[in-house]
Amino acid sequence: MTLLFIGSLSIIAGDSPFIPKSMAYVLQGEELSKNRKKAVALLRDSGRDLIVIDASYEVGAGDGGRWSKEEIKEIRSGLEGRKVVAYISIGEAEDYRIYWKKEWDANKDGKPDNGAPDFLCEVNPDWAGNYKVKYWKPEWQKIILDEISRILTQGFDGVYLDIVDAFEFFEYDKLKKDWQDDRKDPDTGKTYREDMIAWIAKIADFARERKKDFIVIPQNGSQLLKDPGFVKSINAIGIEDLFTEGNKIRKPEDVKDRLEHLSIIKKAGKPVFLIEYGTNENAKEASRKGALDHGFILLITDRKLTTLGEPWNGNSKLQNPNSKQDSK
Repeated sequence: MTLLFIGSLSIIAGDSPFIPKSMAYVLQGEELSKNRKKAVALLRDSGRDLIVIDASYEVGAGDGGRWSKEEIKEIRSGLEGRKVVAYISIGEAEDYRIYWKKEWDANKDGKPDNGAPDFLCEVNPDWAGNYKVKYWKPEWQKIILDEISRILTQGFDGVYLDIVDAFEFFEYDKLKKDWQDDRKDPDTGKTYREDMIAWIAKIADFARERKKDFIVIPQNGSQLLKDPGFVKSINAIGIEDLFTEGNKIRKPEDVKDRLEHLSIIKKAGKPVFLIEYGTNENAKEASRKGALDHGFILLITDRKLTTLGEPWNGNSKLQNPNSKQDSK
């Protein structure tokens, strides 16, 4: 198979290369527009060739809030070759998802109650309602694979995996008050990083047995790219806050390691999607320069991921016909 490179790197999906130049990343469809049909139209007409959305228009609305197969088809129809992939967190449990049971933390103190599944850990202090999980546990993996089955039924082209860097939580040694790279998991005898690599490979195999050209894009956890098997199992990677953290511009020494990791997947001919959240022009320009220098596909957007944001193709801002979308 011949790899094509036209303006950016390519994702290979079966025999048809996907050549992304821009992305949209919207996790709250109801905030993009209060009108569901308008939200579909905005995504359809966005001009982006990769669209990442939650599996539901309205998160927390149960199965009734899910995008229908017809809606996904309409969103895809707005641009030839477009791929629409579903966001899913594989490293944290979220108390607004259909799998969550109130008795897991009935008093909502952020700690699992007696009788909660053994994969459940304490709440993420930075994100209310999001609980760390032992992602290698079979019960948790079944929950996620069942969700991926639903995503396949909805007609998505792939998944965008969040909290891939969950291994870092378990690498922290509370006694030494420091992180330990490649720390061993006593449950599996492997490192926590190896556990995550195996978990993502399992997801990819599970989905591709049902849809051979299914796209798998992890977000963050760039350390895992040092493993050749991991690079082979994925189609691309998403990276947040690389050159900026909000409006703070990072120093070169602060991004050096991640850039070295990302160079591995670029050499493999697979794209890097860069998501930055700066709001002032200095921060945005730093993001654009970093994306241009390293050949990344940039999206500057809001931290809550409620808008289409500002795409950038390495030379200039892409035209965004819906940059002033309303929420009515």
